[in-house]
Amino acid sequence: MSDAERFDLSAARERWAPRNTAVRYRTALRCAATLGVRLVVPGDVEWPVGLDDLGLHAPAALWVRGDASHLSAGPSVALVGSRAATAYGEQVAGELADSLVSHGIGVHSGGAYGIDGMAHRAAIAADGSTVAVMAGGVDRYYPSGHHELLTRVAEHGAVLSEAACGTSPSRWRFLQRNRLLAAMTGATVVVEAGHRSGALNTAGHARALDRPLGAVPGPITSPSSAGCHRLLLEPEVTCITGAADVLQLLEPGLIPATAGRHDRPTGLDRRSPAELRVLDGLGRRAKHVGRLAVEAGLAEAEVRSTLAVLELSGLAQEREHGWIAAR
Repeated sequence: MSDAERFDLSAARERWAPRNTAVRYRTALRCAATLGVRLVVPGDVEWPVGLDDLGLHAPAALWVRGDASHLSAGPSVALVGSRAATAYGEQVAGELADSLVSHGIGVHSGGAYGIDGMAHRAAIAADGSTVAVMAGGVDRYYPSGHHELLTRVAEHGAVLSEAACGTSPSRWRFLQRNRLLAAMTGATVVVEAGHRSGALNTAGHARALDRPLGAVPGPITSPSSAGCHRLLLEPEVTCITGAADVLQLLEPGLIPATAGRHDRPTGLDRRSPAELRVLDGLGRRAKHVGRLAVEAGLAEAEVRSTLAVLELSGLAQEREHGWIAAR
């Protein structure tokens, strides 16, 4: 170990000392036991081996809510982007996620509003594997507006954090968790990002780890795509125009034989962002339009018109007490 590495470890111990209390970790473990949170450590079958590439900066353990096998079940891609996403960005994120999971590729993201949320929604709607990486403890989902979505992510995949239960998310933790997204996946794709978007930080980690990196181009007049356009000036960044481009970022041995350059998205990826949001809120228990509007973040009028389209498509049914999923 070099002198610099010893200094880093010494400095880190000093930073951690105020938080390294027996009471704090007993409380965290009790909370984890209550919620069914699994502690995954290096050497476990579920441990994402890509995290080992972080060296001294690799997490000591992962607190996982859901099925931990999704962390290392197969090839995966990080789909990241701006919280203040446009309709274009959300549509692209949904199409990419749906097509990728149809090829057996897991979709990882950060659980945030905008691109992250749409990537998770589309993966769930297509019955695919999805993993959300949190900046705080998995006992308190953040953002709170995504509590129901992240609950569904845990049901269909996993929600994880390197921070113990009871840890509040903070600005630096969001930047810190980005390295996990880049390291534990086979490639990172920035779907939509402004000039100073946090998604560019994830892209930076992917580049530092020599992971394949792609970016989706947007309208040249859109500030929401300025970060992507800046990335695309770099020779090692691939221009992403569809799921086939993302598959090409992965190792050739990981690309499913059914994948081709001319694959076209099918199924739920043809749905609009509003339709995916409403579908995400539908289940076996009937829900009123008002509740669906709150959960989807849409106006009630837009929810009504969207439900009409979904009903015609055979994906939603109206019952006496509200609407349910038709499948």
